[in-house]
Amino acid sequence: MADSSYTPPKVWKWDAESGGQFAKVNRPIAGPTHEKALPVGKHPLQLYSQGTPNGVKVTILLEELLARGFDEAEYDAHLINIFEGDQFGSGFVELNPNSKIPAMVDRSVEPPVRIFESGSILVYLADKFGAFIPSDLAGRTECLNWLFWQMGSAPFLGGGFGHFYAYAPEKYEYPINRYTMEVKRQLDVLDRQLANHEYIAGAEYTIADMAIWPWYGAVIRNEAYDAAEFLEARSYKNVVRWVDMIGQRPTVQRGRMVNRTWGDPSEQLHERHDASDFENKARDL
Repeated sequence: MADSSYTPPKVWKWDAESGGQFAKVNRPIAGPTHEKALPVGKHPLQLYSQGTPNGVKVTILLEELLARGFDEAEYDAHLINIFEGDQFGSGFVELNPNSKIPAMVDRSVEPPVRIFESGSILVYLADKFGAFIPSDLAGRTECLNWLFWQMGSAPFLGGGFGHFYAYAPEKYEYPINRYTMEVKRQLDVLDRQLANHEYIAGAEYTIADMAIWPWYGAVIRNEAYDAAEFLEARSYKNVVRWVDMIGQRPTVQRGRMVNRTWGDPSEQLHERHDASDFENKARDL
């Protein structure tokens, strides 16, 4: 059954904002909207991000690397407020022409290396430090299989289900049904994989887990889109086990706080420039 009588034009033109929470930052052209240089902190790794699922992937990995003893993984995490359009500042666009968080600069090498797209950052850091990605070809490939699964699947969750269920200015049955069905299918994919594996790619905790957990963990924990309908996801018992196991890691709890600007104030650390920032945050509450 059709939701409306709207007929798409043969040639679409941008003549008005579409409405919804992100209307002010959505546009059909690239490039900067204003001049703004990026700050540079004291550490070799400079992260420019916000605590959305894509940003959390990277801060989890950085906290995991530090916990494993890689001191060279110390980083500054600068807030890029995507709700205010910071991603369209000239400095950020130079770093990431696609104007999406997260983006990173590695200043430990000369010339400095820019890395954008969360999956690319995860692979770069895992390779740089030789951690959280299997060294054998088969294991590495399985890890990357699931990393790229996440990169291809999450837009159906966020831009599909999340947008039409929570953010669209008008709610229509067809897109909500379409994307809800797809997200349930994805959860079933994960549940079947985790039925026979402790972690996503096997017996080892990898960047595949770090990439998938922020997106699908939020759905299972009812922390995304106010979608209580997904509380029935407790039936995905293998996903629930994995989500709870990953969520108990102190490194994940710290990574989840970085560049977060919403929710419980105790779970927000707008910027992170030193490991002691977590302790200072707890002391100030």
